[in-house]
Amino acid sequence: MSDAPLTAAQRGRIIAYWLLAVCVMVYAMVVLGGVTRLTHSGLSMVEWKPATGWLPPFAEAEWRSVFGKYKEFPEYQKVNAGMTLGEFKSIFWLEFLHRLWGRLIGLAFLAPFVFFAAKRWVSRALGWKLALMFVLGGLQGVLGWYMVKSGLTDRPDVSQYRLTAHLGAALAVYGYMLWVALGLLWPKPPPSPPGPPPGAKRAPPARSAMMLAALVFVTALSGGLVAGLDAGFAFNTFPLMDGGFMPEGMFDMTPAYLNFFENIAAVQFEHRLLAEAVIILTMLFWLQARKADLAARARLAVNLFALTALAQVALGISTLLLVVPVALASAHQAGAVALFTMSLWSAYELKS
Repeated sequence: MSDAPLTAAQRGRIIAYWLLAVCVMVYAMVVLGGVTRLTHSGLSMVEWKPATGWLPPFAEAEWRSVFGKYKEFPEYQKVNAGMTLGEFKSIFWLEFLHRLWGRLIGLAFLAPFVFFAAKRWVSRALGWKLALMFVLGGLQGVLGWYMVKSGLTDRPDVSQYRLTAHLGAALAVYGYMLWVALGLLWPKPPPSPPGPPPGAKRAPPARSAMMLAALVFVTALSGGLVAGLDAGFAFNTFPLMDGGFMPEGMFDMTPAYLNFFENIAAVQFEHRLLAEAVIILTMLFWLQARKADLAARARLAVNLFALTALAQVALGISTLLLVVPVALASAHQAGAVALFTMSLWSAYELKS
């Protein structure tokens, strides 16, 4: 076995695999957060102990103490009055696992980061990027508690604004990590002269894929508003809403801009419209790309992007028509992250 030191490219690939592993953990975290929301488990833990909250209750007395604190808040009093300790445990465990998984992500990031830095595998530029990821991840935990606090009030439901911010921050950190990992795994060669080789068909520019990635991101944020308002439980028909393209009552709120964030009819309509724009533009993007002379990996990325978009639309429509079953709604949220992943991968592969 050779004792030769690792090359910079080999070290970069190792760091890329680590970042991709953390991306998988963040992906699971987003899906678990969706399940927590869908099962109304997020307000079961009424305290935030970032340093000491690693262990759940064990003894019966500890469980009764935690349950007693939950009873002091409006969700129990207005929604779950009469809930048994066993029923409380079923929602507590989901929220506990969600928070524990966030802590484990922090460890899975910090320990290798320190190791790579100590081994001098990390350049100054990459070090700043990794440090930023860690800080943003920590702030995401703070934002999560800020979201939960909004539901520990007279209205026992988290703010749709804070829920959407929490989701958006998770996707932003995930996307940043993924982009850096792709750059380390498959570094781009120096820019070639502009224009395709003679006779080659021009591929769609990377900026088109980036614009689609931005549109997928905004659509996911609108899905956060839908989830926060429980808007998926209304207008459970497709393609029409209440028998029309635009439902009645879309602009009942004043001032008018509030309708786009707080009116169930308007929020669901804009999510539908954004999703329809995503699928149409993605298919047009794919049709242009399939005629171009793409490298094998770029063609794979673009094809998977299109397939994921089709699957995501099918999941979204099914979730709506079946009135938001937990399994389908969770798959739809997972599909949103998968679609965001494919859009970013396509953009990276098309980058010159």
